[in-house]
Amino acid sequence: MSNVSTLPQWACDILATMPARGQGLNAWLLKASIALRRCGRSESEIQSTLEALTADQPTKHGEIERAVQRSAGYMTTDGPAAPTSRQWSTENSTLRSKVIAAEPAEVVDLWERSPYRLADDGPGAEELIDLLFPGNPLLCCARRLQTAYTTKRSAWRGNLARMQFIVPSPMSAETGLTQDKRKSRRCLGNTGPRRYLVVEQDSGTPDEQASILLHLAQQAPMAMVLTSGGKSLHGWFSCRGASEQKLRAFFDYAVMLGADPATWTRCQLVRMPEGQRDNGNRQAVLFLNQAVI
Repeated sequence: MSNVSTLPQWACDILATMPARGQGLNAWLLKASIALRRCGRSESEIQSTLEALTADQPTKHGEIERAVQRSAGYMTTDGPAAPTSRQWSTENSTLRSKVIAAEPAEVVDLWERSPYRLADDGPGAEELIDLLFPGNPLLCCARRLQTAYTTKRSAWRGNLARMQFIVPSPMSAETGLTQDKRKSRRCLGNTGPRRYLVVEQDSGTPDEQASILLHLAQQAPMAMVLTSGGKSLHGWFSCRGASEQKLRAFFDYAVMLGADPATWTRCQLVRMPEGQRDNGNRQAVLFLNQAVI
């Protein structure tokens, strides 16, 4: 466990307020991860600290790793941010409700509006990845969060349908260096330019999420929508030809409408289209627009 006695008082106060399971532990893990990251702690130090603090709590498999990973989306730069800084706008529930009321939609509308006619027997994960990432680029995929691996697309052939996760942009090298100078198969140091920006919502019904995604599709080219294998929908938006400034403005608006800021981080793992979640559910594609890929 990293030395918490060297942390500023505001961070110690956050670590000291850990709730019990069922009383907000998951949200606290993210809050604590953000605090530790802003104090300059490395991801490995954050994880070991949280594991020690929650030793007597029934944490779920991968829960701490996900919190550490998501906390990167709340940083202003690749380095630590000041405690009072804010990278993104806060969620505007009033605006979100107005958008949903003005443009109501259902999940089935995504399928019906898909330019590519989707069927139960395809396209599968292999065909989709060939469409999304033509050629033989380096791709980072994972069955579990902690097993992410980067290699050529050709080496993944035949295995993608079993994967849960993928980085939504080609990688620039098989390995890179993390902020604390560790060699890693997945980090900002070996992630290439943005190819897709993924909008993931943690709240609202699937129909409400469909409304938000179809609204956002009027602001930026939506290439694909898939299910998480759970209760959420993930929209992939093409970044081709868009400046970082334009992408940031779009994503800030998406965050105001309920998007998770974590997916802004270029090396963030997202759900593999037509992959398999760890609960066995298919991460089905509901919308596909080849014209913007």
